[in-house]
Amino acid sequence: MAARDTAPRDAIERPVLAFPGSGSRRVTKARHRDGWETNHKRVLRVMRREAARCQRHRRCVVTTDSAHAPRTDPNPPADVALAGPGQARVADITDVRLPTAFASLAGVLDARSRRCVGWHLSRGIDTDPTLAALDHAIAARQPPPGFIHHSDRGVQYASAADVARRREVGARVSLAAVGNPDDNAKAERFFKTLKREEVSLNHDQTFQEAEIDLGRFIADVDNAKRRHSRLGDRPPIAFEAVHAATARR
Repeated sequence: MAARDTAPRDAIERPVLAFPGSGSRRVTKARHRDGWETNHKRVLRVMRREAARCQRHRRCVVTTDSAHAPRTDPNPPADVALAGPGQARVADITDVRLPTAFASLAGVLDARSRRCVGWHLSRGIDTDPTLAALDHAIAARQPPPGFIHHSDRGVQYASAADVARRREVGARVSLAAVGNPDDNAKAERFFKTLKREEVSLNHDQTFQEAEIDLGRFIADVDNAKRRHSRLGDRPPIAFEAVHAATARR
């Protein structure tokens, strides 16, 4: 194959290998940062030819049961102007399918930087993983009093134990409105990406393997390398560093 034919393929292959779930528009942005002048239609043609397009995976099981009357404050992050990281967090829980076991993953994200600040993988789907992820997030980064801690209306987050723990650490408890899944879209998008690019492709066999690989993916890939258009095309850690430097001026 001629060099002019392999160059576009190789240039497109690099970001796809780094982020296997990438679509043509994300790959196009990566190529622009590297100095390539191309459009997403050409990238899509090459990806189709090389069978490198983002793959669809089976849908996950439903983990939210909102058929209850939980304690809640009407303050979802979507309705609050966030000046920077630390003001609000979003939390969610999802299933992780393993060949030898069932597991659930609870996560807590900073609502502004989208950095995963706490997570916990569990063999159950009760309040234990959500409480453990909350404690992990608090231990890792102590938020200011009055920060918003938002989640969906699942029974785990509406439980007396979870609500009490959030208020104990000084959080304003916020639960998504019934019939409005967009309230918790940031956390759900985080899990969708994690499943597409880590769980579905890594093929972990055991709970212990999944725990190690998920921790690596969250710390080394999602927080440190994944770029977000809403963050000025920066990864969460880089966005927080820029924000902190600006705040010190």
